[in-house]
Amino acid sequence: MTPEPANMAQPDPAATAPGAAGTPAPLPASEPGSLHELVLKSLDDDQAQELVSIPLEGKSSIADHMVIASGRSTRQVAAMAQKLAERIKHGGFGHVRIEGLPAADWVLVDAGDVVIHLFRPEVRSFYNLERMWAFGDSAGAA
Repeated sequence: MTPEPANMAQPDPAATAPGAAGTPAPLPASEPGSLHELVLKSLDDDQAQELVSIPLEGKSSIADHMVIASGRSTRQVAAMAQKLAERIKHGGFGHVRIEGLPAADWVLVDAGDVVIHLFRPEVRSFYNLERMWAFGDSAGAA
């Protein structure tokens, strides 16, 4: 057996921290019965990938939470958005606005207190909303 060279690259500790690529950060706790909980459960049920929730309190007045998730294809992204809108309506949280559904590369679902961005993976990595909105967080998604 040969010893490893001393200049061998060591794994980056930031790459193995929660929220790093490939390791999902834990989702913030949701109030039972809240719109935020309904959104997270719906996306999980629909097998959304890389689900991230960013609390917006103190950062923006547009919503309380921003949820970002990926779908494997435009078909899955569109289906997740439509099912989510239906579940929000049936949950008694009112109607939602949906933008971007025809192309379904990036679909925005505005549910009032929660804003949801659904992406195809390539589009999500291009826009990198997590990095833009996680400023000031000690464990922000990168």
